[in-house]
Amino acid sequence: MEFLWPGFLLLIGLVPLLVLLYVRGQRRRRPEAVRYSSLILIRDALPGSSFIRRHLPFALFALALASLAVAVARPVVIASVPTNETTIVLAIDVSGSMCSSDVPPSRIEAAETAAANFIQSQGSSARIGIVAFSGFAEIVQAPTTDRQLLFDALRSLQTGRRTAVGSGILAAIDAIAEIDPNVAKSQSDTSPGVAPTPVPKGDYAPEIIVLLTDGSSNAGPLPVAAAQQAADRGVRVYTIGFGTANGGSFDPACAPNLVGREPGGAQGGGFGGGGQGGGGGFGNPNTPFRRGIDEATLKQVADVTGGTYYPAESADQLEGVFQGLPTNLITRHEVLEIGVGFVAFSALCATLAFMLGRAWRPLP
Repeated sequence: MEFLWPGFLLLIGLVPLLVLLYVRGQRRRRPEAVRYSSLILIRDALPGSSFIRRHLPFALFALALASLAVAVARPVVIASVPTNETTIVLAIDVSGSMCSSDVPPSRIEAAETAAANFIQSQGSSARIGIVAFSGFAEIVQAPTTDRQLLFDALRSLQTGRRTAVGSGILAAIDAIAEIDPNVAKSQSDTSPGVAPTPVPKGDYAPEIIVLLTDGSSNAGPLPVAAAQQAADRGVRVYTIGFGTANGGSFDPACAPNLVGREPGGAQGGGFGGGGQGGGGGFGNPNTPFRRGIDEATLKQVADVTGGTYYPAESADQLEGVFQGLPTNLITRHEVLEIGVGFVAFSALCATLAFMLGRAWRPLP
Protein backbone atom coordinates (compact mmCIF):
# COMPACT_ATOMS: atom_id res chain seq x y z
CA MET A 1 0.00 0.00 0.00
CA GLU A 2 1.27 3.46 -0.93
CA PHE A 3 0.08 6.96 -0.01
CA LEU A 4 -0.44 9.85 -2.42
CA TRP A 5 -0.26 12.42 0.41
CA PRO A 6 2.05 10.70 2.94
CA GLY A 7 2.62 13.92 4.87
CA PHE A 8 -0.88 13.70 6.32
CA LEU A 9 0.11 10.51 8.15
CA LEU A 10 1.62 12.86 10.73
CA LEU A 11 -1.95 13.45 11.91
CA ILE A 12 -1.82 10.01 13.49
CA GLY A 13 0.53 11.57 16.01
CA LEU A 14 -2.49 13.36 17.49
CA VAL A 15 -3.92 10.03 18.64
CA PRO A 16 -1.17 9.30 21.24
CA LEU A 17 -1.52 12.88 22.47
CA LEU A 18 -5.24 12.36 22.89
CA VAL A 19 -4.61 9.10 24.76
CA LEU A 20 -2.19 10.90 27.08
CA LEU A 21 -4.80 13.54 27.88
CA TYR A 22 -7.37 10.84 28.49
CA VAL A 23 -5.08 8.98 30.91
CA ARG A 24 -4.32 12.18 32.81
CA GLY A 25 -8.01 12.93 33.05
CA GLN A 26 -8.68 9.45 34.47
CA ARG A 27 -5.96 9.87 37.08
CA ARG A 28 -7.43 13.16 38.30
CA ARG A 29 -10.70 11.40 39.01
CA ARG A 30 -9.09 8.81 41.31
CA PRO A 31 -9.17 10.89 44.58
CA GLU A 32 -12.97 10.68 44.52
CA ALA A 33 -12.62 7.01 45.45
CA VAL A 34 -11.81 7.90 49.08
CA ARG A 35 -15.49 8.70 49.67
CA TYR A 36 -16.13 4.97 49.86
CA SER A 37 -15.19 3.10 53.01
CA SER A 38 -13.83 -0.01 51.30
CA LEU A 39 -12.39 -0.72 47.89
CA ILE A 40 -13.47 -4.33 48.27
CA LEU A 41 -17.08 -3.22 48.44
CA ILE A 42 -16.64 -1.19 45.28
CA ARG A 43 -15.12 -4.12 43.42
CA ASP A 44 -17.93 -6.38 44.55
CA ALA A 45 -20.52 -3.85 43.48
CA LEU A 46 -19.12 -3.18 40.03
CA PRO A 47 -19.64 -5.76 37.26
CA GLY A 48 -16.55 -7.54 35.94
CA SER A 49 -16.79 -5.67 32.64
CA SER A 50 -16.60 -2.18 34.20
CA PHE A 51 -13.06 -1.59 32.89
CA ILE A 52 -14.13 -2.41 29.34
CA ARG A 53 -17.27 -0.31 29.66
CA ARG A 54 -15.29 2.64 30.90
CA HIS A 55 -12.52 2.65 28.30
CA LEU A 56 -13.82 0.85 25.18
CA PRO A 57 -15.80 3.85 23.82
CA PHE A 58 -12.71 6.05 24.02
CA ALA A 59 -10.53 3.33 22.40
CA LEU A 60 -12.99 3.09 19.51
CA PHE A 61 -13.02 6.88 19.17
CA ALA A 62 -9.19 6.98 19.04
CA LEU A 63 -9.18 4.21 16.44
CA ALA A 64 -11.70 6.19 14.38
CA LEU A 65 -9.41 9.23 14.40
CA ALA A 66 -6.38 7.12 13.36
CA SER A 67 -8.33 5.53 10.50
CA LEU A 68 -9.52 8.96 9.36
CA ALA A 69 -5.92 10.24 9.32
CA VAL A 70 -4.92 7.32 7.09
CA ALA A 71 -7.82 8.11 4.76
CA VAL A 72 -6.71 11.75 4.46
CA ALA A 73 -3.25 10.52 3.31
CA ARG A 74 -5.02 8.90 0.32
CA PRO A 75 -3.91 5.25 0.49
CA VAL A 76 -3.71 3.41 -2.83
CA VAL A 77 -3.04 -0.11 -4.02
CA ILE A 78 -1.62 -1.13 -7.38
CA ALA A 79 -3.69 -3.61 -9.40
CA SER A 80 -2.15 -5.45 -12.35
CA VAL A 81 -4.44 -5.76 -15.35
CA PRO A 82 -3.49 -7.86 -18.40
CA THR A 83 -3.04 -5.78 -21.54
CA ASN A 84 -3.05 -6.72 -25.20
CA GLU A 85 -1.18 -3.55 -26.17
CA THR A 86 2.51 -4.12 -25.53
CA THR A 87 5.00 -1.42 -26.52
CA ILE A 88 8.76 -1.99 -26.50
CA VAL A 89 11.36 0.61 -27.45
CA LEU A 90 14.80 -0.70 -28.38
CA ALA A 91 17.49 1.89 -27.59
CA ILE A 92 20.64 0.73 -29.38
CA ASP A 93 24.13 2.13 -28.89
CA VAL A 94 25.69 3.07 -32.26
CA SER A 95 28.89 4.58 -30.90
CA GLY A 96 32.17 3.84 -32.69
CA SER A 97 33.15 0.98 -30.42
CA MET A 98 30.17 -0.99 -31.76
CA CYS A 99 32.34 -1.51 -34.87
CA SER A 100 34.58 -3.83 -32.86
CA SER A 101 34.81 -7.31 -34.39
CA ASP A 102 35.21 -9.23 -31.12
CA VAL A 103 31.61 -10.36 -31.70
CA PRO A 104 31.76 -11.24 -35.41
CA PRO A 105 31.22 -9.74 -37.83
CA SER A 106 30.91 -6.71 -35.51
CA ARG A 107 29.07 -5.77 -32.36
CA ILE A 108 26.65 -3.55 -34.25
CA GLU A 109 25.74 -6.25 -36.80
CA ALA A 110 25.34 -8.87 -34.08
CA ALA A 111 23.09 -6.46 -32.19
CA GLU A 112 21.02 -5.77 -35.33
CA THR A 113 20.59 -9.50 -35.98
CA ALA A 114 19.56 -10.22 -32.38
CA ALA A 115 17.15 -7.28 -32.42
CA ALA A 116 15.63 -8.46 -35.72
CA ASN A 117 15.10 -11.97 -34.34
CA PHE A 118 13.56 -10.48 -31.21
CA ILE A 119 11.17 -8.38 -33.28
CA GLN A 120 10.20 -11.42 -35.34
CA SER A 121 9.41 -13.41 -32.19
CA GLN A 122 6.96 -10.87 -30.79
CA GLY A 123 3.24 -11.09 -31.26
CA SER A 124 1.63 -9.25 -34.16
CA SER A 125 -0.07 -6.78 -31.81
CA ALA A 126 3.17 -5.74 -30.08
CA ARG A 127 4.32 -2.25 -31.02
CA ILE A 128 8.08 -1.84 -31.23
CA GLY A 129 10.13 1.32 -31.70
CA ILE A 130 13.84 1.88 -32.32
CA VAL A 131 16.08 4.61 -30.87
CA ALA A 132 19.73 4.96 -31.87
CA PHE A 133 22.23 6.90 -29.77
CA SER A 134 25.89 7.82 -29.94
CA GLY A 135 26.80 11.39 -28.96
CA PHE A 136 23.12 12.24 -29.36
CA ALA A 137 19.92 10.19 -29.65
CA GLU A 138 17.33 9.91 -32.38
CA ILE A 139 14.05 8.07 -32.82
CA VAL A 140 14.82 5.98 -35.89
CA GLN A 141 11.42 4.31 -35.97
CA ALA A 142 8.39 5.27 -33.90
CA PRO A 143 6.60 2.32 -32.22
CA THR A 144 4.79 0.34 -34.89
CA THR A 145 3.46 -3.14 -35.63
CA ASP A 146 4.89 -3.04 -39.17
CA ARG A 147 7.79 -5.48 -39.02
CA GLN A 148 9.24 -4.46 -42.37
CA LEU A 149 9.61 -0.84 -41.24
CA LEU A 150 11.48 -2.07 -38.18
CA PHE A 151 13.82 -4.29 -40.21
CA ASP A 152 14.55 -1.40 -42.58
CA ALA A 153 15.27 0.88 -39.60
CA LEU A 154 17.76 -1.64 -38.18
CA ARG A 155 19.58 -1.88 -41.51
CA SER A 156 19.84 1.90 -41.68
CA LEU A 157 21.82 2.26 -38.44
CA GLN A 158 25.23 3.95 -38.74
CA THR A 159 27.84 4.54 -36.10
CA GLY A 160 28.97 7.85 -34.62
CA ARG A 161 31.28 9.24 -31.97
CA ARG A 162 30.79 9.23 -28.22
CA THR A 163 28.09 7.55 -26.09
CA ALA A 164 25.09 9.36 -24.59
CA VAL A 165 23.21 6.69 -22.65
CA GLY A 166 21.04 9.26 -20.87
CA SER A 167 19.99 10.80 -24.18
CA GLY A 168 19.01 7.35 -25.43
CA ILE A 169 16.72 6.86 -22.43
CA LEU A 170 15.10 10.28 -22.84
CA ALA A 171 14.50 9.72 -26.56
CA ALA A 172 12.89 6.36 -25.76
CA ILE A 173 10.60 8.07 -23.23
CA ASP A 174 9.56 10.55 -25.92
CA ALA A 175 8.84 7.71 -28.35
CA ILE A 176 6.52 6.16 -25.75
CA ALA A 177 4.91 9.52 -24.95
CA GLU A 178 3.87 9.86 -28.60
CA ILE A 179 1.58 6.86 -28.32
CA ASP A 180 0.62 6.89 -24.63
CA PRO A 181 -0.95 10.13 -23.34
CA ASN A 182 -0.42 8.94 -19.76
CA VAL A 183 3.36 9.14 -20.20
CA ALA A 184 4.74 12.69 -20.18
CA LYS A 185 7.57 13.69 -22.52
CA SER A 186 11.07 13.87 -21.13
CA GLN A 187 12.67 17.00 -19.75
CA SER A 188 16.01 18.41 -20.83
CA ASP A 189 17.91 21.68 -20.95
CA THR A 190 16.48 22.43 -24.40
CA SER A 191 12.91 21.38 -23.53
CA PRO A 192 12.41 21.71 -19.76
CA GLY A 193 8.64 21.24 -19.85
CA VAL A 194 6.68 20.53 -16.67
CA ALA A 195 7.74 17.71 -14.38
CA PRO A 196 4.95 15.15 -14.02
CA THR A 197 3.77 13.91 -10.66
CA PRO A 198 5.77 10.73 -9.97
CA VAL A 199 3.63 7.62 -10.16
CA PRO A 200 3.24 5.55 -6.98
CA LYS A 201 5.96 2.97 -6.44
CA GLY A 202 5.10 -0.19 -8.34
CA ASP A 203 2.76 1.55 -10.79
CA TYR A 204 4.25 0.65 -14.17
CA ALA A 205 3.21 1.77 -17.62
CA PRO A 206 2.48 -0.96 -20.21
CA GLU A 207 5.66 0.03 -22.08
CA ILE A 208 9.28 -0.88 -21.51
CA ILE A 209 12.66 0.30 -22.79
CA VAL A 210 15.40 -2.18 -23.72
CA LEU A 211 18.74 -0.36 -23.79
CA LEU A 212 21.83 -2.00 -25.31
CA THR A 213 25.29 -0.48 -24.97
CA ASP A 214 28.93 -1.60 -25.08
CA GLY A 215 30.41 1.39 -23.25
CA SER A 216 29.94 3.97 -20.55
CA SER A 217 28.23 7.32 -20.98
CA ASN A 218 30.50 10.27 -21.86
CA ALA A 219 27.98 12.72 -23.35
CA GLY A 220 24.50 14.04 -22.69
CA PRO A 221 22.60 13.86 -19.40
CA LEU A 222 23.57 11.47 -16.64
CA PRO A 223 22.06 8.01 -17.23
CA VAL A 224 20.72 7.70 -13.68
CA ALA A 225 19.04 11.12 -13.92
CA ALA A 226 17.39 10.04 -17.17
CA ALA A 227 16.40 6.75 -15.54
CA GLN A 228 14.71 8.69 -12.73
CA GLN A 229 12.58 10.44 -15.34
CA ALA A 230 11.57 7.03 -16.66
CA ALA A 231 10.80 5.83 -13.13
CA ASP A 232 8.67 8.92 -12.44
CA ARG A 233 6.59 7.93 -15.47
CA GLY A 234 6.37 4.26 -14.54
CA VAL A 235 8.53 3.17 -17.50
CA ARG A 236 10.88 0.26 -16.80
CA VAL A 237 14.33 0.15 -18.42
CA TYR A 238 16.03 -3.19 -19.07
CA THR A 239 19.73 -2.70 -19.76
CA ILE A 240 22.16 -4.91 -21.69
CA GLY A 241 25.95 -4.64 -21.49
CA PHE A 242 27.37 -6.07 -24.73
CA GLY A 243 30.91 -7.02 -25.82
CA THR A 244 33.90 -9.08 -24.69
CA ALA A 245 36.45 -7.99 -22.12
CA ASN A 246 39.39 -8.05 -24.57
CA GLY A 247 37.63 -6.33 -27.44
CA GLY A 248 38.73 -6.69 -31.05
CA SER A 249 39.81 -4.85 -34.18
CA PHE A 250 37.40 -2.70 -36.10
CA ASP A 251 35.25 -4.11 -38.85
CA PRO A 252 36.46 -2.25 -41.99
CA ALA A 253 32.91 -2.06 -43.36
CA CYS A 254 31.71 -0.31 -40.20
CA ALA A 255 34.57 1.97 -39.16
CA PRO A 256 34.39 4.45 -42.09
CA ASN A 257 30.86 5.36 -41.05
CA LEU A 258 32.34 7.15 -38.06
CA VAL A 259 33.60 10.03 -40.18
CA GLY A 260 31.38 13.07 -39.91
CA ARG A 261 28.62 11.29 -38.00
CA GLU A 262 28.83 13.45 -34.90
CA PRO A 263 27.90 17.15 -34.61
CA GLY A 264 31.04 19.21 -34.19
CA GLY A 265 33.35 16.17 -34.45
CA ALA A 266 36.53 16.46 -36.51
CA GLN A 267 36.92 13.95 -39.28
CA GLY A 268 39.58 11.31 -38.74
CA GLY A 269 41.86 11.22 -35.72
CA GLY A 270 41.14 9.53 -32.42
CA PHE A 271 37.70 9.30 -30.80
CA GLY A 272 36.12 8.33 -27.53
CA GLY A 273 33.36 6.07 -28.74
CA GLY A 274 32.17 3.70 -26.05
CA GLY A 275 33.41 6.01 -23.31
CA GLN A 276 36.50 4.10 -22.19
CA GLY A 277 39.96 5.63 -22.14
CA GLY A 278 42.77 4.02 -24.04
CA GLY A 279 40.55 2.77 -26.86
CA GLY A 280 41.81 2.23 -30.35
CA GLY A 281 42.02 5.25 -32.61
CA PHE A 282 40.10 5.53 -35.84
CA GLY A 283 43.39 5.95 -37.67
CA ASN A 284 44.44 2.39 -36.73
CA PRO A 285 41.50 -0.02 -37.28
CA ASN A 286 43.61 -3.02 -36.21
CA THR A 287 44.02 -1.73 -32.65
CA PRO A 288 41.67 -3.67 -30.33
CA PHE A 289 38.96 -1.60 -28.70
CA ARG A 290 38.51 -2.95 -25.19
CA ARG A 291 35.08 -3.18 -23.63
CA GLY A 292 34.45 -0.46 -21.07
CA ILE A 293 30.93 -1.17 -19.87
CA ASP A 294 29.88 0.78 -16.82
CA GLU A 295 27.98 -2.13 -15.29
CA ALA A 296 27.39 -0.32 -12.01
CA THR A 297 25.51 2.47 -13.79
CA LEU A 298 23.57 0.08 -16.01
CA LYS A 299 22.50 -1.90 -12.94
CA GLN A 300 21.48 1.31 -11.19
CA VAL A 301 19.45 2.44 -14.20
CA ALA A 302 17.62 -0.88 -14.20
CA ASP A 303 17.08 -0.89 -10.43
CA VAL A 304 15.74 2.68 -10.33
CA THR A 305 13.10 1.88 -12.94
CA GLY A 306 12.18 -1.64 -11.86
CA GLY A 307 14.00 -3.32 -14.73
CA THR A 308 16.91 -5.78 -14.89
CA TYR A 309 20.50 -5.65 -16.10
CA TYR A 310 21.80 -8.40 -18.44
CA PRO A 311 25.43 -8.96 -19.53
CA ALA A 312 26.17 -10.52 -22.94
CA GLU A 313 29.60 -11.32 -24.37
CA SER A 314 28.61 -13.18 -27.53
CA ALA A 315 25.96 -13.18 -30.21
CA ASP A 316 24.38 -16.32 -28.72
CA GLN A 317 24.26 -14.77 -25.27
CA LEU A 318 22.69 -11.63 -26.70
CA GLU A 319 20.07 -13.73 -28.49
CA GLY A 320 19.32 -15.45 -25.19
CA VAL A 321 18.99 -12.13 -23.37
CA PHE A 322 16.53 -10.79 -25.95
CA GLN A 323 14.45 -13.96 -25.89
CA GLY A 324 14.45 -13.94 -22.08
CA LEU A 325 13.08 -10.43 -21.72
CA PRO A 326 9.77 -10.47 -19.78
CA THR A 327 7.74 -9.06 -22.65
CA ASN A 328 5.03 -11.69 -22.24
CA LEU A 329 4.46 -10.55 -18.64
CA ILE A 330 3.85 -6.89 -19.39
CA THR A 331 0.68 -5.71 -17.66
CA ARG A 332 -1.13 -2.43 -17.28
CA HIS A 333 -1.16 -1.18 -13.71
CA GLU A 334 -4.10 0.70 -12.25
CA VAL A 335 -3.96 2.80 -9.10
CA LEU A 336 -6.96 2.17 -6.86
CA GLU A 337 -7.64 4.57 -3.99
CA ILE A 338 -8.94 2.77 -0.91
CA GLY A 339 -9.38 5.79 1.34
CA VAL A 340 -13.15 5.34 1.31
CA GLY A 341 -12.69 2.05 3.17
CA PHE A 342 -10.78 3.79 5.95
CA VAL A 343 -13.46 6.50 6.10
CA ALA A 344 -16.17 3.86 6.43
CA PHE A 345 -14.20 2.07 9.17
CA SER A 346 -13.70 5.38 10.97
CA ALA A 347 -17.42 6.13 10.83
CA LEU A 348 -18.24 2.66 12.15
CA CYS A 349 -15.85 3.02 15.09
CA ALA A 350 -17.14 6.50 15.93
CA THR A 351 -20.74 5.30 15.80
CA LEU A 352 -20.00 2.35 18.07
CA ALA A 353 -18.13 4.61 20.47
CA PHE A 354 -21.11 6.96 20.69
CA MET A 355 -23.68 4.20 21.10
CA LEU A 356 -21.69 2.27 23.71
CA GLY A 357 -20.92 5.48 25.58
CA ARG A 358 -24.63 6.29 25.78
CA ALA A 359 -25.60 2.72 26.74
CA TRP A 360 -22.92 2.28 29.40
CA ARG A 361 -22.91 5.78 30.85
CA PRO A 362 -24.98 4.97 33.97
CA LEU A 363 -22.41 2.59 35.47
CA PRO A 364 -23.44 0.93 38.78
